[in-house]
Amino acid sequence: MTELNEQPISPPRVDFRPYAQELHALAQTWTQSSLFARLDPDGLAVIAPHGNRTFAQLHERANRLSNWFSARGLVPGDAVALLCRNRAEFLEVLLAALRCGLRLTPINSHITHEEARYIVQDCGARALMVEECLDAPSLAFEGLCRLVIDGAGPDNYADGLAASDARELQYPQAGTLMLYTSGTTGRPKGVFSGRPDVVEPQFAGTLVSYQSGDMAMCCGPAYHAAPLLSDIRWPLASGVPILMIEKWDSQQVLALMALHRVSHAHMVPTMFQRLLALEPTVRARFDLSALRFLVHGAAPCPIPVKRAMIDWVGPVLYEYYAATEGGNDLLVDSHQWLLKPGTVGQVNPSLGTCILDDSGQEVGPGVIGRIYFAAPAVGRFEYYRDPEKTAATYEGNRFTLGDMGYVDADGFLFLTGRAAECIISGGVNIYPVEVDQTLMRHPAVREICTVGAPDDEWGERVVSVVVPSPAYAPNPELGAELMAFAAQHLARFKCPRQIVFATALPLTATGKLLRNQVRQRFWQGRDKTI
Repeated sequence: MTELNEQPISPPRVDFRPYAQELHALAQTWTQSSLFARLDPDGLAVIAPHGNRTFAQLHERANRLSNWFSARGLVPGDAVALLCRNRAEFLEVLLAALRCGLRLTPINSHITHEEARYIVQDCGARALMVEECLDAPSLAFEGLCRLVIDGAGPDNYADGLAASDARELQYPQAGTLMLYTSGTTGRPKGVFSGRPDVVEPQFAGTLVSYQSGDMAMCCGPAYHAAPLLSDIRWPLASGVPILMIEKWDSQQVLALMALHRVSHAHMVPTMFQRLLALEPTVRARFDLSALRFLVHGAAPCPIPVKRAMIDWVGPVLYEYYAATEGGNDLLVDSHQWLLKPGTVGQVNPSLGTCILDDSGQEVGPGVIGRIYFAAPAVGRFEYYRDPEKTAATYEGNRFTLGDMGYVDADGFLFLTGRAAECIISGGVNIYPVEVDQTLMRHPAVREICTVGAPDDEWGERVVSVVVPSPAYAPNPELGAELMAFAAQHLARFKCPRQIVFATALPLTATGKLLRNQVRQRFWQGRDKTI
């Protein structure tokens, strides 16, 4: 963290709420930062590792990068990829791309170079902004414009911005985001809708209801859909300073929350568990009284963990149920949740969310079925360049993410399992087929099925069930060899934590792997399978 992170900052000298109408107009082209820079140029907009930014600096640098894109021939609709950790440059690229009408794809900074190259190529990027510590020769290829953050070569980010004009764009327009999400085909897919990403100021009457003096904290990866909205785009659109944390450390997080009087944050259940693992006397040293909005989702939260969090920080927890693809997001506050422990929110039938059985019929209260959302009349999402997967997701005017659950007599939704195959570990999606395909390249693997097994800290852990080839004996040494092989080719968070050997895997009559049957071996005796 920089020195500025170690000293409390002065509260903003300007209350931006009276300028909501002007901000609404600027939101249509993602140029709200011009107002913040004009009214409070020296106010800190970003507190981050590797350097902070004032409102004036953030606006100027976003303008310079916008003009850099234009000078290289990028036009509205072109794609830009971004590969960097939680730092101020992430926000500069986001603002620049979105006010140029470009399609921005932030890339998971924990994946391998091979995986990152796939996304850069798949999204059709014409430009790549990459942090030097994440760069590789495979990420430089013909036709791709590049700037390297912290780089020392001719394509370094600092020189690229310095050589570009800081003037305002003459014709700004809102761009779009295309994030990559899980699938069962072995590769992630871009979720594309084509709708401009317009984010209004989030003042009184909105969910977060920002006030003067608020501070947002981004302690999860900014490339992830939920933090990218609640911790990045909402505060950016409202003039709320953002505290960015690069790597989780429970005591440091609490110290920074207390020091900077953090009012809003997004976390995942694994973070809750790590905070609660601290001794109560340690937690009591940090004043979290400024915290008014702590939202969580991305993975199921155990009831005892959430109850303990509410007991500690108060009824400021909000839980959402949503996905990158969209849907009528459900939300439950602490008061509702305490009345209905385990719920993810109350379903509003008028919005089209419903529970259907295998025949497509709506089920009654207490009956488990597959959860469907109403598809919007216009601007429906599609999986980029994958019409088959897109078609399989929709059923008429509805779409599903494969989750299973039921609605109680009062209309509250409870999740019970996931029909879709993706594994969610620590709030991060992992694609089991991708793990399978990687390990199948090892000669010892004859058949394989990777699943998510229950884990008290992470929600799920990655387990690969392997039928070994006849020439190999199933023993701990082979298990260690396979785990090491996976580590050479996959990002660390995707690698199996356990290899289980089997003599056969369950298959259908046509030879299709019954992954859910394998998964159930690890979930027997539990009330939920998610």
